[in-house]
Amino acid sequence: MNPLERVVRKLDRTQQRHVPLSVVIGVVKKFGDDNAGTLVANLAHTAFGTLFPLLLLLVTVLGLVLNGHPTLRHELLTSALSKFPIIGTDLSGNIKAMRRDSVFGFVVGIGGLVWGSLALGQNGIFTMAQVWNLPGPERPGFPARLARSLGFLAVLGVGLVVGTFLGAAVPAAHGSLGLAVAGGAASGLVNFADYLFTFRILTPAVVKLRQLVPGAVLAGIGWTVLQSFGGFVVGHYLKNDNSLYGTFGIVIGLFAWIYLISELTVYAAELNVVLARRLFPRSLVQPPLTEADRSSLAAQALQNKRRPEQHVQVSFDGDAVVQQV
Repeated sequence: MNPLERVVRKLDRTQQRHVPLSVVIGVVKKFGDDNAGTLVANLAHTAFGTLFPLLLLLVTVLGLVLNGHPTLRHELLTSALSKFPIIGTDLSGNIKAMRRDSVFGFVVGIGGLVWGSLALGQNGIFTMAQVWNLPGPERPGFPARLARSLGFLAVLGVGLVVGTFLGAAVPAAHGSLGLAVAGGAASGLVNFADYLFTFRILTPAVVKLRQLVPGAVLAGIGWTVLQSFGGFVVGHYLKNDNSLYGTFGIVIGLFAWIYLISELTVYAAELNVVLARRLFPRSLVQPPLTEADRSSLAAQALQNKRRPEQHVQVSFDGDAVVQQV
């Protein structure tokens, strides 16, 4: 055994003895096993296409409903766009409401929102199925996917409305630290609820609701932190000379922000799987394989089952039992 391998194996034994560290390693390895970087990229691209119809519809609806209350309309719009650090102010200056007398434009906006959200929902359903390594017969068919995508659209809309009104109420605290803290905590709870309902809708019913809670907690906290300190994470280079990049800079900054949220979402889903199936500790160096290694590798093979009459078997050297589905 060379010195480098000796050091790595010592670190491996250490992480396997400490549950929190082994869970982190398990999530990172599960992310790699699932080729989840591709899942993140698919979600980010679809979400990017969904955002603009959503904001266009929001601006138009606020203009119709709050026509006589320009101050409140401005506060609500500012609150909604504040979810996108730094670039939110640029978006507010570039997204205008559809004309009220343009029925066609309004219908196109709604159609774009529904189309984009359904595509995002379909991608989300596929992502959760891949993360949970579900075999083909356990994955929802087209009618179920369509219904779940519509449910996802409803959760997206309700979450945006609640988050927008909550965000608009925080500045109204007039400098009160207690109310500001309470508003931040409430925002975190809303983000947690959004993720929990989203995970529930996008994940097949064979996965229990309680198994989705840890990831929803992680994602809710992570999203709240990213919203609060997003200026240090995404697009801070636009602050100094935004005119140099213009609209291109806004697009790049927005996509980077959406990509971060998508990556957080997939990591949170992976955490749910690792905890629910106890896929830890994982080994850093093989052999030998841990029981969690075997379970994870077997799940990747078993998910390739496509028909009920098809049978897939997985075994390892020295196994007394063959895993099959």
